[in-house]
Amino acid sequence: MNELILSTFEYSVDPTAVGQLMYRLIVELYPICRSITGDGIRETLRILQRQFPLELREIPTGTQVFDWTVPKEWNIRDAYVKNSNGERVVDFQKSNLHVLNYSVPVRRRMSLAELKEHLFTLPTQPDWIPYRTSYYEESWGFCLSQRQLAALIEDEYEVCIDSTLKNGHLTYGEFFLPGETQDEVLISCHACHPSLCNDNLSGIALAASLAQHLGARPRRYSYRFLFIPGTIGAITWLALNEDKIPRIKHGLVLSGVGDAGELHYKKSRQGTAEIDRAVTHILQHSGYPYQLLEFSPYGYDERQFCSPGINLPAGRLSRTPHGTFPEYHTSADNLDFVHADRLGEAFAVCLEIFSLLENNETFVNLNPKCEPQLGKRGLYRIIGGQADAGLSEMAMLWVLNLSDGRNSLLDIAERSGIRFDILKKAAGTLQEHCLLRKHFEICSSQVA
Repeated sequence: MNELILSTFEYSVDPTAVGQLMYRLIVELYPICRSITGDGIRETLRILQRQFPLELREIPTGTQVFDWTVPKEWNIRDAYVKNSNGERVVDFQKSNLHVLNYSVPVRRRMSLAELKEHLFTLPTQPDWIPYRTSYYEESWGFCLSQRQLAALIEDEYEVCIDSTLKNGHLTYGEFFLPGETQDEVLISCHACHPSLCNDNLSGIALAASLAQHLGARPRRYSYRFLFIPGTIGAITWLALNEDKIPRIKHGLVLSGVGDAGELHYKKSRQGTAEIDRAVTHILQHSGYPYQLLEFSPYGYDERQFCSPGINLPAGRLSRTPHGTFPEYHTSADNLDFVHADRLGEAFAVCLEIFSLLENNETFVNLNPKCEPQLGKRGLYRIIGGQADAGLSEMAMLWVLNLSDGRNSLLDIAERSGIRFDILKKAAGTLQEHCLLRKHFEICSSQVA
């Protein structure tokens, strides 16, 4: 990612090295059987606590959160289907996807015909195991490959799901980084899926890396990171933290950022929020293919943050959108499906987005009556009249012309077509020469 400067936080970072660290975290988290509640998501969050001071929140079963209720807590120890020879023909120990997530406990013997009523496969992908859930309707079942199903013979089968579904807690992780202001950037990822690498773990790894890197640098904004179970986690956090909502100025949901597809950004419900414009600008100048998606009320937790009574400026960054690649919610979303270099690219893009937000300020031209003479200040090339005035010089002219106290640097970037980081550098140079000031600053040479 040679075109991304990562200049705002004024430190160098190697996206390739960060991507490799993210991939190693995914490898560590991959075997854990996560769900929307239970010990799996707790174990995941405790691993993240080794990297930064993540706080775990426990919300009791039965807590009313808007129109929803925090469900019972689910945990599982083992599950299998054995044939009459005692062989495990379906084994939770080999893949935690084999069990319908949130299955109630069961221990029975049954015929193949009865068993088939509780089996789920993917006939079009005969070697893959599907991921299925039954969060809000008590049921049980097994997921297996179509080849496994075809190999089952008429027999009496022993079925065991050693699970519990009882009153407990919904657990989520929250990490708050205070900045110079109380205005917040919300970064959210879902942490509730079992062994699925792109749809789940890639977002967790990206958010964790961002939390580490942003925590080590000065910040204008405060940053709030949420590692939450999908849907119910976002609803729960919003219901219990309505007092914090007005402070959130920008939001970004991270999911599916590790596959080989191009980056996709789904706009917020507002459509033209500053986060929407910032991400669009960064992607336009990233040098990588990308697509912009308009908002829809279907997807990940952006739909909760963008619900009409909340209406946060929150978009979603991903690669190939969920449901549009065959590996989605299957065992093929494994360690081979995510790539360290793509993870690193997503990390670099996110840093550039936050860099823009941190530095998107509004200035006032201190010499607004006609163009100031840049040459005598050493800011203009000696030989005039050339067709190409130079990008840095054009940037200074654009900043001077539009800095009337109403246009931000992002406004100027969109109108001029010049990259934000170049305009930021130009604004800094003009400030040094007392040609420009922020709204709240007074240039020392202007003070009597």
